[in-house]
Amino acid sequence: MQVITQLDDLAEPQSYDVVVIGAGGAGLSAALVAAIEGARVLLVEHTSYVGGTTALSAGTTWVPGTHHSAKVNPTDTLADAAHYLDNAVGERSPAALRQAFLETGPEAVRYIETQSEVKYRPYAKHPDYISDLTGSTLTGRALEPMPFDGRLLGELFALIRPPIPEFTVLGGMMVDRNDINHLLGMTQSLASFRHSLKIILRHARDRLGHSRGTRLVMGNALVARLLYSLAQHDKVSLALNTAVTDIERGADGVEAITLSQQGQQRRVQVKGGVILASGGFNRSPALRKAMLGEVDMSWCPAAPGHTGQAQELARGLGAHYGPSHDTNAFWAPVSLRKRADGSTAAFPHFVMDRAKPGMLTVNQAGDRFVNESTSYHLFALRMQQSLADGHAAADVPAYLICDARALRKYGLGMVRPGGSGLGPFLADGYLTEAGSIDELARKLDIDPARLQASVAKIKAYAESGVDPDFRRGETAYQQNIGDATWPGRNPNLGALSEAPFYAVRLYPGDIGASTGLAADVDARVLDGAEQPIGGLYAVGNDMHSIMGGVYTAPGITIGPGLVFGYRAAKHAVARARS
Repeated sequence: MQVITQLDDLAEPQSYDVVVIGAGGAGLSAALVAAIEGARVLLVEHTSYVGGTTALSAGTTWVPGTHHSAKVNPTDTLADAAHYLDNAVGERSPAALRQAFLETGPEAVRYIETQSEVKYRPYAKHPDYISDLTGSTLTGRALEPMPFDGRLLGELFALIRPPIPEFTVLGGMMVDRNDINHLLGMTQSLASFRHSLKIILRHARDRLGHSRGTRLVMGNALVARLLYSLAQHDKVSLALNTAVTDIERGADGVEAITLSQQGQQRRVQVKGGVILASGGFNRSPALRKAMLGEVDMSWCPAAPGHTGQAQELARGLGAHYGPSHDTNAFWAPVSLRKRADGSTAAFPHFVMDRAKPGMLTVNQAGDRFVNESTSYHLFALRMQQSLADGHAAADVPAYLICDARALRKYGLGMVRPGGSGLGPFLADGYLTEAGSIDELARKLDIDPARLQASVAKIKAYAESGVDPDFRRGETAYQQNIGDATWPGRNPNLGALSEAPFYAVRLYPGDIGASTGLAADVDARVLDGAEQPIGGLYAVGNDMHSIMGGVYTAPGITIGPGLVFGYRAAKHAVARARS
């Protein structure tokens, strides 16, 4: 693989079978499939890193019916998965697209694992998010990328987008959920002590020669495996810090693109097709305003390259966005903190705190307004909808509140479990501490009586195990992100009883686009007459989500990104050879 850092390295005229715009998970997957098929591939990335938001994520890849699924859930079927999606999504997306995803998914996973260094393993338990719907399952559909030794990449290691710093420990050591459990239990279990010591010593050695740890897990592992596999193909070129400023369409479809970098331009001919995988519109101020209303861009924890520029070029060729969803994005509650370098950390509250016993979330009136144990998407969507409805003063920001016991055991956002090192968080206002609920309410400018009432209700609900207001902890998904070791009646409910008490502010953060360009089963972009635009494809968040804006399960952006990247690459390569 050739890495192009200056357009001078790209002599004219140039011609490629397949051009992929965007080097996130979907783009890397599409480029890799095209390379495996023997095509000459150009991968164009707007930023200096590869990986996009995939590199910042858990890397979970939701693909039902794979050979991995059979290992942990042999009774699950594609018919079950189809039934679940029909129940959850319904008419919000074309059934034909969902069926193409389900039918091709097992083939795509087996293909990429057989032909490359991309390797997965099934989660022991990772439920679909709407686990009370018929057809859902508790395990087998969510795949986890295997950890990867970043040292194998050599100089290419520096191209992997680093994880969110606040998700690492000890100065850049990546940890997954298994690691976290071992680190928290290292003084209580010999196995945990050994595991923790092993990864800590590895990280110490890494820091002697690297700016961060090279033991890669989650999304970083997936991106590294994709990049490492691409590097084995000599007909692949990767252009960094490069924008695509024009896509030319001829009589038979797309035939050329124009690359731009620091005032220089190069025209590149395309034989098979251009695959848009630029990550969607979330970093475009104009498109955000149109699609997301008053949601501040600083609340978005996604990667910076999602400018919507590629989508605008496609729309200039006649492409259009898919039909309206219930929402144009996928969501997670985030807390915000200024870093030392002046940037803002937007920390997604996925599973580590808000659903645990001893936690509750209230609005600015001091009232609960959401099920704290629902999926992060539904949690933050509820907040975003309050903005859209003009009720921002009530629900944004909201306050995630806990007592001292819960903070010690689970942490609170960027505050790690253990309860120590709180000084900097208190000093800059990220964390609010008080000796009583009344004092906390006054510090947060909340009516003390209403906050006291909310805390009292949680205590009563914890004693009975039932939350009649929001049904917290009733589904298998919610219980899975609670505390299985909790002695109470409900693994998601516990009283706030041990002073001091703490709070962080929550905002609705968009973690990816659900609205994208309308496309067919081969990811071919459709025009206004719903006909394919020859040689133009869209995958990942550039493609209209097959989930219809419903967050059905973990990894429902990365999984379809892989599968439709596979279908698009195969189609484009065939077109180049026709």
